[in-house]
Amino acid sequence: MGLFDSTRVLAGIALMVVGSLLFLPAVYPISSQLFTYALVGGTALLTLGTWLVGTSEGGPAV
Repeated sequence: MGLFDSTRVLAGIALMVVGSLLFLPAVYPISSQLFTYALVGGTALLTLGTWLVGTSEGGPAV
């Protein structure tokens, strides 16, 4: 089974991309407080996406 054959893997990759993109505005030096709060959502999406990809195959999680 290939990496991109599972919808679980594709959803995990999409969540990781969106979660990573939510980090970018917060690292800008003149970002507002709203972008700092976006880090919480970005962290949650990145963690969930990593978990989905890591547990998509049988056996121990990566």
